[in-house]
Amino acid sequence: MQFIGKGTAMNGRPNVVLVHGAWADGSSWRDVVERLQADGYHVTAPQFPLTSTADNVARLRQVLNMQDGPTIVAGHSYGGHIMSALGNDAPNVIGLVYVAAHALDQGESLDALLSQEPPPPALAHLYTDEQGFVWQSQDDYVHHFAAAIDSVRAKSMYAAQQPIAGAALAEPMGVPAWRSLPSWYLIATRDEALPPDAQRTFAGRMGATTTEVPASHVAILSHPDEVAQLIQTAAETRTAMPAGKATG
Repeated sequence: MQFIGKGTAMNGRPNVVLVHGAWADGSSWRDVVERLQADGYHVTAPQFPLTSTADNVARLRQVLNMQDGPTIVAGHSYGGHIMSALGNDAPNVIGLVYVAAHALDQGESLDALLSQEPPPPALAHLYTDEQGFVWQSQDDYVHHFAAAIDSVRAKSMYAAQQPIAGAALAEPMGVPAWRSLPSWYLIATRDEALPPDAQRTFAGRMGATTTEVPASHVAILSHPDEVAQLIQTAAETRTAMPAGKATG
């Protein structure tokens, strides 16, 4: 994505930065981007390398540095891991929105989380290439990961999937950003990649403002109205309250 100058909050609204997950890219946010832009938000949905936590966070910081003013960061799936890894150093970030996203606590890793139970259907047949990157099979992607969206679009997403480095899954989380920033969480109740009960656990322990939708893992595609609305709610709430961690 090309930048010309800094992104500036529009009409007094915060900027919005969207973080994609593994096996996807920034275009997965397209429908949400269009809705937020139509409502006057300045939105950025960059590409992340998915090579390591450090590389991913460096890209997020690069994009955040291009924002002029307060910013809401929203992450889907592994994107929640990336934005959590901002830690306590997230200038201008005023709120976090998790969409069927990982929200690990300090010392936890995705590998450890995934090893606790049999893999969910969407992750049952992952395979690793010679360079150590993890890919999804087409059947699992279309019928489980991207369930509830048109199969033609799901196959197109599968063809463009961005694999994640296996080593990144083993990296432990530092102090997560959600410990110092107010958070919102959209739980996808028909998720076959990140179990809904795990999502509820994440949301509960971070004290997130939570909503549930009958969506598969790719709620950003099947329920873009609800996702955009939650991001707008976070933005409107944060413009009406002091910076810092929400209470209550």
